Amino acid sequence: MIKLNSKQQKIVAIFIEKGNMQSSAILEELVKLGEEMSLVTVKRALSEMVNLGILAVNGSGRSVSYDVSMIGRIFFEVDAHAYCSIDPDKRYGLRQYNFDLFASIPNNIFNDNELKNLESVTTKYKLRARDLSATIQKKELERFIIELSWKSSKIEGNTYTLLDTEKLILENKKADGKTEQETQMILNHKDAFSFIYKNTEQFKTITKKNLEELHAILIKDLGVDEGLRKNMVGITGSIYRPLDNVYQINDAIEALISTISRMPNPYAKAFMALIGISYIQPFGDGNKRTGRLMANAILLAYGLPPLSYCSVEESEYREAILSFYELNSIMPIKKIFINQYDFTAQNYTIV
Repeated sequence: MIKLNSKQQKIVAIFIEKGNMQSSAILEELVKLGEEMSLVTVKRALSEMVNLGILAVNGSGRSVSYDVSMIGRIFFEVDAHAYCSIDPDKRYGLRQYNFDLFASIPNNIFNDNELKNLESVTTKYKLRARDLSATIQKKELERFIIELSWKSSKIEGNTYTLLDTEKLILENKKADGKTEQETQMILNHKDAFSFIYKNTEQFKTITKKNLEELHAILIKDLGVDEGLRKNMVGITGSIYRPLDNVYQINDAIEALISTISRMPNPYAKAFMALIGISYIQPFGDGNKRTGRLMANAILLAYGLPPLSYCSVEESEYREAILSFYELNSIMPIKKIFINQYDFTAQNYTIV
């Protein structure tokens, strides 16, 4: 994984906003940001970034120009809140599906320190979960399902409270003033998690079949068509427009499956499922839900704790996902993934 320093972050930010530029134009932009640099220093910095694969070179001699590479985009530490605060029609992100994205994502999504921390909390989690009684295991599983169903639905705009969700799942009591769709969304989450929990072995590998099966459970009785969508879909508050051709959508899923399969550890596999399904938007609705549950299916398949997302702010999650859609930066959503994995490992015992 590449770690950009502060100067490199500023340069990448300029390229992402402005596009292809020559070194003299980059210097002008840096000066506007208060950087005191010479053209020689800028050229040296650009050359270093090219060698690291952060920038790409176009042309030669006096006409040489630079642009951000896919690696530069992927590891750009964007301020997701600041970016998403810009009105959609004034944003400078990508408006179309990036066919080069999945192939460009390296295997080392997580750096050595991040992997060490993930493994450390996993070890502690397994020690805590080892000697639980059957009664405690059942209670813990119920609590996790309730909190996941509540928060994952809330991210999608569902207005059920945590207490109402608990009554619905444990006592089958629908909350007053809630729509049938809100109620069904909660119940579908419960059923979807039960499905992946009981069928962990089949999710060590993502297939088009188990992806569509999981989606079908999540959108049951919500008026959403099963299977890959055949029409265009828009994303509220985003300039990004996913693919609208079912054949291209199918190819994109195959590309995602290939990317997940080459990831060297289950953390990276789960993370790619989370962001990749959301990015492709293969279904008419329920894509982010399917991404979250598929990521959990992979974690469970490898004996790891699933994510409840209970401690994440819904707006923070949406902004991180939008930043991935429009800028292709994994950094904001990766931070959420790591934090939520740590939260789950310390607060639940799902065995």
